[in-house]
Amino acid sequence: MAQRRLTDFFARRRPGVSATLPRAKPAWRTPSPAKSAPCAGAPGPGSSRKRARPPAKPTRDEPVPLARKRLRLPADAVSGPSSPAAPGSPEHPSPQSKETKKAAGSAGGRPCLAAQENKVPSKVTPSELKSCLQRAQELGARVQELKASAQKDAGESSAPEDEGRLEGPCGKQMPAYQRFHALAQPGPPGLVLPYKYQVLAEMFRSMDTIVGMLYNRSETVTFAKVKQGVQDMMRKRFEERNVGQIKTVYPGSYHFRQERFIPTFKDGIKRSDYQLTIEPLLDHQAGSAAPQLTASCLLQRRQVFSQNLVARVQEHHRAFLASLNPPMEVPEDQLTRWHPRFNVDGVPDIEPAELPQPPAVEKLTTAQEVLARARSLMSPRMEKALSDLAQRTAEPSSPRSPSLAQPATPPAAPPSALKGVSQALLERIRAKEAQKQLAQMTRRPEQEQRLQRLERLPELARVLRSVFVSERKPALTMEVACARMVGSYRAAMSPGEMEKHLQLLSELLPDWLSLHHIRTDTYVKLDKAADLAGVMEQLARLARAEETL
Repeated sequence: MAQRRLTDFFARRRPGVSATLPRAKPAWRTPSPAKSAPCAGAPGPGSSRKRARPPAKPTRDEPVPLARKRLRLPADAVSGPSSPAAPGSPEHPSPQSKETKKAAGSAGGRPCLAAQENKVPSKVTPSELKSCLQRAQELGARVQELKASAQKDAGESSAPEDEGRLEGPCGKQMPAYQRFHALAQPGPPGLVLPYKYQVLAEMFRSMDTIVGMLYNRSETVTFAKVKQGVQDMMRKRFEERNVGQIKTVYPGSYHFRQERFIPTFKDGIKRSDYQLTIEPLLDHQAGSAAPQLTASCLLQRRQVFSQNLVARVQEHHRAFLASLNPPMEVPEDQLTRWHPRFNVDGVPDIEPAELPQPPAVEKLTTAQEVLARARSLMSPRMEKALSDLAQRTAEPSSPRSPSLAQPATPPAAPPSALKGVSQALLERIRAKEAQKQLAQMTRRPEQEQRLQRLERLPELARVLRSVFVSERKPALTMEVACARMVGSYRAAMSPGEMEKHLQLLSELLPDWLSLHHIRTDTYVKLDKAADLAGVMEQLARLARAEETL
């Protein structure tokens, strides 16, 4: 809706104009460019000298008219004889405008034609085409060779990565906190169990607790009761498959049976249904009362279950060591940690043992059985149809084609990066690496702690000398020296641990650092004239020698 102008208000207030000329409703239409000039100079009687307000911009709801689209005028304005088309309008273009457009088109088209002429390729001879084709074939063959060599080089390195991409029972990739669970364990490395084995050990602990409570109350232990209790304790799903895994790991833990006529007090289970009952196997001495599943028994059974899990992982670890080049063999009583390249969380899952199933009830599964059972109750047409179906199902199936024997895998060829290296040198390097890994797997925790202290000694020696230089004293008490070094060392360490490092340093280099016990105090004396670089090099050499032992 158009907005009225203020000049219309003043025009209506004039008595002469309003009396003589009645105001007519203006026709809102867009004039052509040719008509706009003469109309601008002749204002109407009801208009003022002010300039016309520019047309309002279209809103978001209204579509924006195209620039080249003309508005259709009313029928009376178009059909009238007094409205001829202007000579400069688009309907009757002037000859001068045509010549101007032709000149502009010719001037703008010349650079395009010149650019197209420059892009026209020159004639190519057949010999050049043949040489280009031969060159392309050579490059393709070269690319294939490079791809093949890259795949051979990445064969060995991709094996650990494939082992790390474990998949769950549904075929989905396991989350990272399960695949790398062994690497995220706090404390020194040891015989860490895989994540799924630790979850199974926790399930056995919860199940043993629930079974012990029910068994000590002389209550029949069913799987339904145990399942609900274990799921409430662990917030994880507990199924018969987990019970089968527990039976595989610890066969002498429970005795399973299928029984019925057990009071359940539940609507979903009938009294006549078979249920899986669980009974713990305990040592029963003659002449004594009925055994109870006490706390000491629960702890002992839990330890046995954990030892069985470790033994299973050791079997896989033994197979992994035998597959190395050269193969390794470590006694089980001397094994303190797994091999560095052994993927602990990649150990296969435990196969569940078979649990007792309810007695099989006779069910009609084939058409022949249905026909034999209800022959007298069927019409002749139905009997004939069932007999035909029984004959079709009884036909022997086509024999399967025998499986072809798979060819033996050839021995792994050495990667291309080691071409030209003597085989004897490679064997010596591998033997040395295997010896180092064997020493690392059989190292005791005390040796591991001593080795960690030896690795810190070179930097601690530098910090200790700077402390003596800043204090300007020939000797310091042990408490003061440890406090200064704890504040200057880059890692957090207690004063007691720092004192052990100083004692080890005095044992290794008694000429450079000496400890003097006077009355109740211990004083530390340092030789400032000694070369610090030589001292640090000697400590690093001792640490390397200790690591190879």
